[in-house]
Amino acid sequence: MVVAALEKPGTSNASPEQGDGTGPRHVAVIMDGNGRWAQMRGRPRLFGHHAGARRVREIVEACPPNGVKYLTIFAFSTENWKRTQVEVSGLMKLFQRYITKEARALADAGVRVRFIGDRVRLNNKLIELMDNLELITSGNDKVHLTIALNYGGRDEVARATKRLAQDVASGKLDPETVDEETLPKYLDTYVLPDPDLVIRTSGEARISNFLLWQSAYSEYEFIDTLWPDFTAQEFGELTAKYGTKDRRFGGVKV
Repeated sequence: MVVAALEKPGTSNASPEQGDGTGPRHVAVIMDGNGRWAQMRGRPRLFGHHAGARRVREIVEACPPNGVKYLTIFAFSTENWKRTQVEVSGLMKLFQRYITKEARALADAGVRVRFIGDRVRLNNKLIELMDNLELITSGNDKVHLTIALNYGGRDEVARATKRLAQDVASGKLDPETVDEETLPKYLDTYVLPDPDLVIRTSGEARISNFLLWQSAYSEYEFIDTLWPDFTAQEFGELTAKYGTKDRRFGGVKV
């Protein structure tokens, strides 16, 4: 479902600063390792998911001191429905609990919350909570927190392409004008800049169908830390490391 229409901020790749120590404006995180974290402690996987949810607040609070304006987190993928019914049901209840518990704190802290992904399979109560959280935080601008829920990069591109095709069929869009700047306007993230840095916790080195189009020029950090152990300090170290990168975007220095 596409979020409410707004003027799209300039993308972080529009005027890249090369090697000047500038940190990432937009950080995306694949929050992996909750289940293993719990199992290492002899606890059920859902125990780890609850611990991981608590970690989110700390990382959101760490964004402004590190110059991060946009934070996108991967909460539940389109592939996660393959997990056991107990885990899926528990995660859906956790999302409802998290939104209910954190809504006021996020609003008061100046955080704007958006959700991306296909809401069709989500229950009505959860969708209502998501809509309400987006509404009560819509005037905030300190940190833009985007939560990917029932999200998959391929699914997003397929849904975007379908909407684009509908506009072509109805005469709203001239197919001769379609280029690489057109499709992003139909993506769930169309009001957001592309991520500068993508972090994946837990030691796995894959992107797992996350922000496939948007991360074409993102820097990636695959770290061993399990998500419930990921601290604001480590987040700051990774954003600082990004500032040392020579971002050429296909060009060369002259």
